[in-house]
Amino acid sequence: MDLTLRIYKHFDDSAQVKLQSKDVLAQPIAASAQAMVSCLQKDGKILCCGNGGSAADAQHFAAELINRFEMERPPLAAVALTTDSSVLTSIANDYDYNQIFSKQVLGLGRSGDVLLAISTSGNSTNVVAAIGAAHERNMCVIALTGRDGGKMGAMLKAGDIHICVPTQSTARIQEVHLLVLHCICDGIDHMLYGEKK
Repeated sequence: MDLTLRIYKHFDDSAQVKLQSKDVLAQPIAASAQAMVSCLQKDGKILCCGNGGSAADAQHFAAELINRFEMERPPLAAVALTTDSSVLTSIANDYDYNQIFSKQVLGLGRSGDVLLAISTSGNSTNVVAAIGAAHERNMCVIALTGRDGGKMGAMLKAGDIHICVPTQSTARIQEVHLLVLHCICDGIDHMLYGEKK
């Protein structure tokens, strides 16, 4: 296949998955934005975690909240648990790589905080462990997954929110995840500060 045609197919496939996901995901995305707004209004914080591309998404989301999304506004409390190399490597070295997020959740998380847990498969062991730690801390969990939601989807409790992208392709799931995070950012800004100036 001609390379240009392959590129066209990627664009078409991405657009199709996004349009197919709209009806399935709009409600849990809105609920996620509302849960985060409620948390922030009570002086809580949002902890974010994931591996690889999902780590990049966690950091991207925290940056959008701490700095800004599309409007000028005060910083919002968010922490990406993927960024402190000393914390990550000490936990992985002294204990287990699967605890790199859960130990941070236990140390930083408080009742009423929100954990944004990101995994395309829903089976990342260290993210699953972070959800368990968040439940110990009485935190709301927002799970951002794909495929069938994996282990993460199965362990969510009442009050948690599952945003599961309905496709098998990792690339397409990641693309929708970024759109979902931007929708949440926009929803938070809209609810806290009104229409964009």
